[in-house]
Amino acid sequence: MEQRNRRGIGRKAVAGGLMAVAGLSLAGCEVAPPEPVDKLLRMGWPQGITPEAEAMGHFWVWVWVAAWTIGIIMWGIFLWAIFRWGAKRAKKNGKGEFPKQLQYNIPLELVLTALPIVIVMALFFFTVQTQQKVVALDKDPKVAVDVTGFQWNWKFGYAEVAGDVMGTGRDYVGRDEERQQQAEESQVDPSGNNPIHGKSKKDLSYLNFNKIETLGTTEEVPVLVLPTDTPIEFRLASSDVSHAFWIPEFLFKRDVYAHPETNQQQRSFQIERIEKEGAFVGRCAEMCGTYHAMMNFELRAVSPEDFAEYMQFREQNPEATNAEALAHIGQAPYATSTHPFNSDRTGTRDGVNMVDHNQKV
Repeated sequence: MEQRNRRGIGRKAVAGGLMAVAGLSLAGCEVAPPEPVDKLLRMGWPQGITPEAEAMGHFWVWVWVAAWTIGIIMWGIFLWAIFRWGAKRAKKNGKGEFPKQLQYNIPLELVLTALPIVIVMALFFFTVQTQQKVVALDKDPKVAVDVTGFQWNWKFGYAEVAGDVMGTGRDYVGRDEERQQQAEESQVDPSGNNPIHGKSKKDLSYLNFNKIETLGTTEEVPVLVLPTDTPIEFRLASSDVSHAFWIPEFLFKRDVYAHPETNQQQRSFQIERIEKEGAFVGRCAEMCGTYHAMMNFELRAVSPEDFAEYMQFREQNPEATNAEALAHIGQAPYATSTHPFNSDRTGTRDGVNMVDHNQKV
């Protein structure tokens, strides 16, 4: 009888372990979870618009599936033990206060030691698998964008655009040589005030400057225009304090530092493609000072054909504004996704940075 009981407990433990490992084996896989499960376990996460975001969304949901599976099994064992071997029930059956003790059941103890290790290793494996997909720099980008964060706004510049994306048959190189040279010269202060490893406090040589740029101001939220179905690289840097580049639908954010290479930061990340046209809000996700909450931008994802027309218009009309270029391709000229936040600093010094849509103009 004793041996049979031990075998029964061992079978239950193994069955529970197999169910937990089976749940974890799904974590991080590329298989989309059932829609009801996905909606329940996303817990506020937006739907991603890139393959990398989809991978992270699936990983998130399947980890919760595994966690709930393990939790339900453990709660079931706890409750079963409480009611199966409760003191009142034992007394009623004429048994002793304590049930049979199994602290020297070597097979059971081995299972309970090995199982958590297997779970952690499986979770670690799928975490790394998803992370490698997200941060990989092998996606052959056709568009490269320089992103510069500053207190408290953004500058976007088009560094490189492949000829097939431009629609002209020639690659576009957007580097502004004159301003880049000025930045290089800022490394050393001629007066001799170079306290940072022999470099000036005003060193901006690590920033990138381009001929076609979109600059955010206190009056206008910057709109970053990008094509769908195109590999894109983002190159990040800050001109002052630390910021963070965050588009919620990317399910990903990356810190934006001054002197990124000196700070041992990989400034670039790539996405395989944007899968959906539309306007998507972007935020700074790093507390960077007084107007951090208003440091918004907008990603405007358009068709590759409209993006080619947009770039050609801006190249041929260097004095035209970004709003005029957007209007030229039939898009709303200004940001549409950043409400209810207002970028105007002058009217929000009392701390009220929300637009009152009920107020009559």
